[in-house]
Amino acid sequence: MLKEAVKQSKTISVISNVKSSQLLWILAFSFLMVLAANVAVPVKPVPFTLQTMIVLLSGAFLGARNGAFSQIIYLALGLIGLPVFANFNFGPAALIGPTGGYLLSWPFAAYLVGYLVERNKSTLNISLAMIVAHILILLTGALYLSVFFNGNLETALFSGAIIFTPWDAIKVVAAISIYKVLSSRYPKLPK
Repeated sequence: MLKEAVKQSKTISVISNVKSSQLLWILAFSFLMVLAANVAVPVKPVPFTLQTMIVLLSGAFLGARNGAFSQIIYLALGLIGLPVFANFNFGPAALIGPTGGYLLSWPFAAYLVGYLVERNKSTLNISLAMIVAHILILLTGALYLSVFFNGNLETALFSGAIIFTPWDAIKVVAAISIYKVLSSRYPKLPK
């Protein structure tokens, strides 16, 4: 009982450290994820969407903690039954289905980008941060996807990562460009 109260107190403490201006930006990036989910090419087993670009941008603009929060809120919206995932999917089935590994990696990828960008805002570091985070998303997604291919990692890597390479390269370059342009105009989003 006491352990649970301490855990709940820590959660409330973390949430209370998010200022109202930060909350606005966190919610804005969660909403951008909803929009990006619906810019989709319905390919099986994993659709092409713009979501991974928003994941990268959320970490870069909001920082590690708030970028991860924006992704957690997005996932929570889908879990409670709002049709926010690609192809208007929702609920726990989306997280345990073929795309679950990608979805679950997003808070970690946003955190990683934010953590690295907070330490060094050079173009090279921003580029490397976004590339590494994108690789994290693809590998986590493909590893999870391999379960649906009877453990065949080769097929999962092809269907869940390699096939996306040209599209993902464009999204990463776009995310880097968007961040560089907007961060020079708006250098300080609330973190």
